[in-house]
Amino acid sequence: MIKPHGSEELMPKIVNTDEEKESLLKAAESMKKLKVTSAAAANLVMLGAGYFTPLDGFMNKDDLLSVANDMCLKSGLFWPTPVINISDQEINFEEGEEIALIDPNVDGDKILAIQKIDKIEKLEQNEIDDIVEKVYGTKDQSHPGVKTFYEQGKTLLSGNVKVLNFSYFEIDFKDTFRTAMQIRASIDSKGWKNVVAFQTRNPMHRAHEELCRMAGEQVSADGILIHMLLGKLKPGDIPADVRDTAIRTMVEHYFPKNYVMITGYGFDMLYAGPREALLHAVFRQNCGCSYLIVGRDHAGVGDFYGAFDAQDIFDSIPDDALLIKIFKADHTAYSKKLNKVVMMRDVEDHTKEDFVLLSGTKVREMLSKGENLPKEFARPEVAEVLMKHYMKE
Repeated sequence: MIKPHGSEELMPKIVNTDEEKESLLKAAESMKKLKVTSAAAANLVMLGAGYFTPLDGFMNKDDLLSVANDMCLKSGLFWPTPVINISDQEINFEEGEEIALIDPNVDGDKILAIQKIDKIEKLEQNEIDDIVEKVYGTKDQSHPGVKTFYEQGKTLLSGNVKVLNFSYFEIDFKDTFRTAMQIRASIDSKGWKNVVAFQTRNPMHRAHEELCRMAGEQVSADGILIHMLLGKLKPGDIPADVRDTAIRTMVEHYFPKNYVMITGYGFDMLYAGPREALLHAVFRQNCGCSYLIVGRDHAGVGDFYGAFDAQDIFDSIPDDALLIKIFKADHTAYSKKLNKVVMMRDVEDHTKEDFVLLSGTKVREMLSKGENLPKEFARPEVAEVLMKHYMKE
């Protein structure tokens, strides 16, 4: 199986034993506490679950600026996006102190992790602007990821962490949420060597289904990992539980048994386009996948990125930055001539009129208007799941 990123083995930051967890919770009673942002909480879940191997915790200012400017830590390790704990609260901690981090996404001020504060550093506004411009490609606050970043604050708290739980993900999505360790173990138990990962924050329409099938066939994959984001999305996106049901329905009816693994990860969408595509590759490598499908406007939002910017950025990184490879997907469309979904680059005897172009945005628009989805867009079983959700809205 492919090695984890920058390490011979996964380095999850979750506390594994009940004894250690109880000891830390007892010690936390006398620690100072900080309610972190949802973005920082998501980082903690990813650190705990081994997805962010080999990171030990939250980045300091030097590493943050290096990641923004050069896509690597000061050590030289390739890393494309910030993993930070940044706050707008009044800070009364000292460097070297251990603090308890409170989960903002569950009731009861539950402790999510313990952080040993390495450095407390202030970010200047021009530094924040530069980070945002480099990571997101824009400072426009109509971009949901940019807006979220600007709202977090200016005080950076770096240091190693010990994660105590996986927030609401392991409770609300107990059948779908999996750690990188669990996914690797499942891949190993199945005897899969060559695995293709598919990232999604949307229900899968016909184009997504066929894309997985095409990628699997072209790289001779032993199996497909459908790996869905379970965290916070922008308004209007379809909720994770509905998406989960729709995807499971599609796989049950239209894929061979024991060929697809459906799992999810606990992270908030960044909508960082090309940079986020690189991050997706990092943690799919940590899952044990050999390939990641990168399609049109991968991890994008609105018109902020070009259709294939997220593919092109992989050509700009050093050859040894990642072990995982990407499967570059072209525009997909339903061919009226062939009566199936195709990648447009693969068919030569077609004109524009021979295609029905597919898009998740179009699907959501039709559903929100109560319109039935045509067979070219979605399987009838999947359409039924989605229609039930929209009828409740």
